[in-house]
Order: sequence, then structure tokens, then C-alpha cells
Amino acid sequence: MKKLLAKVSIPHVFIFLSAIILFCSVLTYIVPSGAFQRTTKTYNHIEQTVIVPGSYQVIPKHFSIKGFVLGENIEGYASPTSLLGLFSSIPKGLNQAAALIFFIFIIGAVFNLIQHTGTVNVFVFKLLKNFRHSPVLLTFIFFSVFAMAATFLGMGAEFLPLIPVLLILSKEMGYDRVFGVAILLIAQGVGWASAVTNPFNVQIAQQIAELPIGSGIGLRMVMFVICFAIGFSFLMFYGRSVKQDKMKSAMPDDTFELSEESVLVEEPITKRHYLIAATALLLFGLILFAVQTMGWGLIEMTGGFFTVGLLTILISGMSGDESMKAFVKGLQIMIVPALIVGFARGIQVVLLEGQVIDTVLYHAALVLQKLPRLLAVEGMFMFQTVMNFFIPSASGQAMVSMPLMVPLSDLLGITRQTAVMAFVSGDGFSNLVIPTNGVLMAILGIAQVPSEKWFKFVLPLFLILTLVAAMMLLVAVETGY
Repeated sequence: MKKLLAKVSIPHVFIFLSAIILFCSVLTYIVPSGAFQRTTKTYNHIEQTVIVPGSYQVIPKHFSIKGFVLGENIEGYASPTSLLGLFSSIPKGLNQAAALIFFIFIIGAVFNLIQHTGTVNVFVFKLLKNFRHSPVLLTFIFFSVFAMAATFLGMGAEFLPLIPVLLILSKEMGYDRVFGVAILLIAQGVGWASAVTNPFNVQIAQQIAELPIGSGIGLRMVMFVICFAIGFSFLMFYGRSVKQDKMKSAMPDDTFELSEESVLVEEPITKRHYLIAATALLLFGLILFAVQTMGWGLIEMTGGFFTVGLLTILISGMSGDESMKAFVKGLQIMIVPALIVGFARGIQVVLLEGQVIDTVLYHAALVLQKLPRLLAVEGMFMFQTVMNFFIPSASGQAMVSMPLMVPLSDLLGITRQTAVMAFVSGDGFSNLVIPTNGVLMAILGIAQVPSEKWFKFVLPLFLILTLVAAMMLLVAVETGY
């Protein structure tokens, strides 16, 4: 496996994502276009748009020179991606992902402000001093928090501000850059894919499947424990290997240099440091609470973190000029991660405009209907994994695929609870590797981990977890879960 991965060469992330956009644009000429009818339904007091099973209709494609160059919308016809559409897909992606992009910018700016005050330095130094003989325990604590936050609360992007802290901890504990980012990404990945009570995937899927919210927790909890153990063991095995031999790192040539503010220096903790830290943690907690209870999205979260930055400036006593220099520096650090999100969203733009996603969904359902139960459930799992590439949003994917998977599971004699589990697993584990996952690409960009390095590192774990999920689904079918 390692020798095979060593031969894999992926170009710069912008070139890589642009190539995928080009490939998907070509697909809009090859794959037939079609669409399901949509209707609105209310789930848990929230109105959602879902597809109507059995309503798929083929849409003929319109081809013309004008359509190929500039695009041409003809009523009743689908338009394959034009040259103009190809080149404008990235700006459209940036526009559609504006909320996430601005969130990333503000996170970088605010964290750099806090870091500039020395607050991060003094508390990370104290943390490392207290756990200097127990780096595994410290890693376990962080890993557990991230995994449980994902599986119970559906949290992931909310932890973006902690990436720089995780990098500092990883460097000081003797690990590498990949280890630091993996503490969050692997934990969040296994937590999201096992989804004990995650409101953004399992609960939405259960509502569509007309199942009691929170039902079927037992088997998902077992799956969470198994995947947690595998993920943490994989991470620590890698960490030990890197400590013993730096050449075993996924990035052996990386000097792992951080910004000047990130270099730890022993300093006394002042009252100002305590006040800045307490204010930031309190507001961070309130933001997370609002996300879970008040329906806050990225825009409201961005406003919350902007408030953290403003209070940091006031408490620290920084001058206006000094604070703005730190603020702008943080924005500059986030330029590449923010642009990566727009490029990744561009892939979805061309597929939606070419109207080919529903076609993939329709034909997959036809194939699954012809399979025996045990193969069909694995097919549903694989299908959801592939669909996550096209629609890298758990709630969005649920609205598209679950209305079809539910009646399909009834026809095949597979319980709806098992269909939900197949959806959650397919949506979850693939988030570790798909380039259309904007949050993943943003985190890698912030951590300065090339996508190909991350892919080579995490692919073995992804395959192991995929095998575990497939086995758990067989258990679900055989036990009538």
C-alpha cells in the first residue's frame, strides 16, 4: 500500500481542483440530464425541499456553438457546461461559499489577534508543562472532545479556530504537522460517521425515514466506540513512528516552521492573559450553545468571533494601528484556505447546472433494486459515499437521497433504520478524503498540509473504517436493526 501511494502524485491543490471541475464539465456532455420533482415538507418545524420518488424525467440536452462557448438556456432543455460556465464556476463557487469563506477569514484574523497578545503562548506552554510526561493523554483528551462533539452534536467547522493551537502542540510534543491536523480531522471524521445523535445527519435522515428521533442509538454507539479506538490507535501509531524516525512522516521534508508568534517562550501568566482567555472561551461556549439551540449558522458565528476579536483588542490595550496590523496579517494567512473552498464548491456548480446529479441518483436506485439484501445494503453505503462527492453536505444529501432510499429499503426488506445507518456511514467516512469537502480543504490549507500528503496519510484509515462500516451494516441487516 505504502509503495503504491508513494507513486501517486497530485498537483497543487488549485490545479487538482480545477482538473476535477474540467472533468465534471465534460461529464455534463456525456451523462444524460434529468431531474426529479421537488416538494416541501416540514421536519422538526423546519421546512425542507425533498425529491418526489418516481418523478424522475429525462431532460434532453441542447447543443449549439453559442451554447458551447457562452451557454444558452432553452426552456425544456438542459445545457451542458459552456466554456464561459467552466471559467465562471469558480467565481460562482466563491459566491455560493461566501459565508464559509468570510468565516475562515475572521477566524484567522481573530486568532492572530489573540496570539499577538501572547495569550496562546503562555497557556499552551503551561498545558505542555503539565502534560510533559503524558503527550498521549493530552492527545487523547483533545481527540475525545472532538469525536464526541461530532457524534453527539454534529460539530466540526466550529473547531477551525483551534487548528493553529493543535499545530503548536504537535510541534512541541515532537510530532509533525500532519499529526496536529489529524487530531481534529480523524476525531471529527469517526464521530460524524458513527453519529450517535448528530442533528445534522442522523436526525434529519430519521425524520425523513419517519423514525423516532434518537432511535437505534445502541448499534451506532457500538460503531462509534470501535471507530474511535481504530482512529485513535492509527493516529498514535503514526505519531510514534514519526517520533522514532522523521523520515516516516507524511511530510518528511517539512521543516514545520510556525509563525514567530507561535514559538513558545516561557512567560508569566498575567491577569490580562487570564481575562483575554476567559472572554474568548466564554464567547466560544456561547457561540456553540447558540448553534445547537438557536439555529445559528456561519454568518452568526462569524459575528460572534468578530466580537471576540473586538474584546481582545480592548482588553489587551493594543493601539489601533497595532491591532489592525495583527488583524490584517491573520486575513493574509487565510487567503489560500479561503480560495480553496471556492474552488471546491465550483465542482458542485457545474454538476448542478448540467443537471446530471439526479440522473446518477435515479440509475443507482435502479441498480440497487436488482440486488439481494446483503449486497443492496452495501450498495446503498457505497452509493452514499459517492454521492458525498457531488453533494458534500449531510443535510443537503439527506434531502436528495433519503426520499429514494427509504422506499427502496422497504422493497428490499431492509429496515429503514439500516438505511439511515448506510446513509450516515457513507456521508461520514468519505469526508476524510473527498476534495469537494470545503471544510476539509480549508483545514488543510490553514495547516499548510498539501492535499496529496493528507490523502496518502489517511487513505489506509479510510479503507479500514469503510470495511468496518460495511461489516456493521451486514450485522444490521442480519439482526433486523
